[in-house]
Amino acid sequence: MKIAILDDYADVVRRLDCFKTLEGHEVTIFNDYVSDVDVLAQRVQDAEALVLLRERTPIGEALLERLPNLKLITQNGHVPHIDLEACTRHGVVVCSELTSRPSYAAAELTWGLIIAAMRHIPFEAEALRQGRWQSRIGRGLRGRTLGILGYGRIGKVIANYAKAFEMNVLVWERENGFGQARKDGHDIPANRADFFARSDVLSLHLRLNEETRGSVTAQDLACMKPTALLVNTSRAELISPGVLAAALKAGRPGMAAVDVFETEPVLDGKDPLLSLPNALCTPHIGYVEVDNHEIAYGNAFKNIVAFDAGNAVNVHNPEAVKGMSFELAARALVGRELAVPAVRVSGMC
Repeated sequence: MKIAILDDYADVVRRLDCFKTLEGHEVTIFNDYVSDVDVLAQRVQDAEALVLLRERTPIGEALLERLPNLKLITQNGHVPHIDLEACTRHGVVVCSELTSRPSYAAAELTWGLIIAAMRHIPFEAEALRQGRWQSRIGRGLRGRTLGILGYGRIGKVIANYAKAFEMNVLVWERENGFGQARKDGHDIPANRADFFARSDVLSLHLRLNEETRGSVTAQDLACMKPTALLVNTSRAELISPGVLAAALKAGRPGMAAVDVFETEPVLDGKDPLLSLPNALCTPHIGYVEVDNHEIAYGNAFKNIVAFDAGNAVNVHNPEAVKGMSFELAARALVGRELAVPAVRVSGMC
């Protein structure tokens, strides 16, 4: 198959062990980001399969209608950036494995940002290079309160890290999510305002959807301590647009450490957070780690091999697989093979 791998910013894919999975295929790797649909369509016009990494490139009707050769889009994880209905209309199968494994890479970066921001490590390292000695005084973690907004897979890992640092853990969740946090021995605040007010470090670990988009408001941040740190390695869109920069300028919270931005990638340096001295910013590297890439790309490549063999797996839009009976289509759930009889590639054009 002719395969296009998009947005490999660090030019790392061809050096991964899992890349050997694609031997025998014609593979083109793009290392830069392209937002212009015209340019992107020209680049991948001959591709039969697109390999994506998370939400780096959205896929919709405007692109799909210009890719007549495309048969397959594959990646790992959830696919909110892919228009599944448009893919189905164009006969493009979308394959992506949903796993229950938490992103330890993202959790580790979150904790790294917490320590780096609380102790001003990047600032002090740069100050030392410039000949200054002990420019700022930081705060330790032991005995302080870590607020976790969203007690899911990553939130639970972060809570365990906090225990090792002898921090108090405070959890805010949707009502049906408090039960597990209580079982795990964590504190539940009286209300949302109390949660933001009590947290010395507050870390966001919500999945982005219509309910959570913009759910962290200016009013929430105004409740935080002027000494508090807000950490966001999840999604920038969880916070109302422009609210975090304004809150940092107002001094509540006193600091932020972010790995995500409202518009990505940030290539022009114009995001307001980058100019604030009390914001520690990294370029969405929470999941950018060798082991994590081996898993993510490895799963995506396995989908290609299965598809090319005529047996698509991890399909999100089984209606796109032509020639299937209604009964098979109804059973073609994500994570299950499209089973017997095996669907031949020639039937998926």
